[in-house]
Order: sequence, then structure tokens, then C-alpha cells
Amino acid sequence: MRKYKSGRTLETVICNGCGKKMVVEKGILREGVFQVNYVWDFFSEKDGEVHYWDLCEDCYDQMLSQFRIEPDVEEAVEFI
Repeated sequence: MRKYKSGRTLETVICNGCGKKMVVEKGILREGVFQVNYVWDFFSEKDGEVHYWDLCEDCYDQMLSQFRIEPDVEEAVEFI
């Protein structure tokens, strides 16, 4: 969950899984966070809804541990 100050400056990021408040300094997120911004499309019970949420790294790892099939992972060549 993200909160912004006026001018769209990032103020707070809270993990939707465990409620941990992430480190934000001068509008910059200083921790790894899995951010979801998903628009539900046709053929779902949520047509037209947009879901926003954030997970800290621990909650992300916990979510992945429940997968029957692991996601594909590759190394990033460059960080922007």
C-alpha cells in the first residue's frame, strides 16, 4: 500500500501481507518491494477492477513457497 504527498512524492509504503512499514527517504523507496498494479480483464469476476498492492521480500518469498511450479528467474544485465 502506497501513500503519496502532494506533488505525487512517495511518502509511505506498507506491506499488504504483514503490515511492515518500508524505508522511504526523500520520496525514494530504499527496500526491495514486489509491487502489483493489475487490471482485471474480461472472463473474471473482477472485470474492470484495478488492484494495487505491495509485498516486502519476506512475504514475497512466503507467497512463492506456496507455488506448485516455481517462476522463471534470470539475472538482470543492467539496473536502471
